Amino acid sequence: MSEIKRVAVTGANGYIGYHVVQELLSQNYEVIAVDLTNDSIDPRAIFKAIDIFSELNSASNEKSIYEELGKPDLCIHLAWQDGFKHDSHRHMENLSNHYRFLLQMIEAGCSNIAVMGSMHEVGYWEGKIDENTPCNPLSQYGIAKNALRQSMIQLSKSLPFQLYWLRAYYILGDDAKNHSIFAKLVQAEAEGKTSFPFTTGKNQYDFIDIHELAIQIVAAVTQSKITGIINVCSGQPVSLATRVEQFIKDHHFKIQLDYGRFPDRPYDSPITYGDAEKIQSILLTANTKGGL
Repeated sequence: MSEIKRVAVTGANGYIGYHVVQELLSQNYEVIAVDLTNDSIDPRAIFKAIDIFSELNSASNEKSIYEELGKPDLCIHLAWQDGFKHDSHRHMENLSNHYRFLLQMIEAGCSNIAVMGSMHEVGYWEGKIDENTPCNPLSQYGIAKNALRQSMIQLSKSLPFQLYWLRAYYILGDDAKNHSIFAKLVQAEAEGKTSFPFTTGKNQYDFIDIHELAIQIVAAVTQSKITGIINVCSGQPVSLATRVEQFIKDHHFKIQLDYGRFPDRPYDSPITYGDAEKIQSILLTANTKGGL
């Protein structure tokens, strides 16, 4: 891997992108922040108001998308429409555009490509998930992410680039923005509600704070010894009830969980979490070098 200096981040104004841009800037990388709006993007980044899919379809575009983005050493592709709507038709409709964008970046000269993956590529699985865990996604979102992952791995066998597939799990933090149960709790507390309808809360998941996720993403994609599928995660299964109760305590909320109001969904795994061996090795090396 050549030295990384300039990094393009697509979806830079999004839930994850905002934090990744901040982490890159804190480590003195030059950041090209790519999105349609920039209300949350750090002004130290170079903002590019580009619809990357429209650029692909522009017959009058004389520059490659790679040139439009300043010929970055690394592209972190986070852009993804309807990421919180798992059965949206947009996932499959946009799949070929994601592939075409990444292919054009690679063919034009971008030698390092990182793409945001998801535990939803895997589908139902009980236990630890690693790069060899079979995938059987159960939503349009998971199907599209899995197909893009498979196509990028295949592409890496014939074209000269480093691929980082960053598989995320249950993200929390910035909780008014993430559409999760934590966001709903924040809203319910703000509305003065005293109870919150809940399941049994027994299911165990891999939770990671958005700030820690950004640290892991930047560490993973700015080294070259470990590539391919990398779980960006805690590696520790925690029950939903434990994590939500902790969230309520940490935020000094008065609201209480009403256990058993909703049944546990039969298609939710009782326990699923990421194998953190790769990311922990990366973080250890980064810390040893003083990179974090």
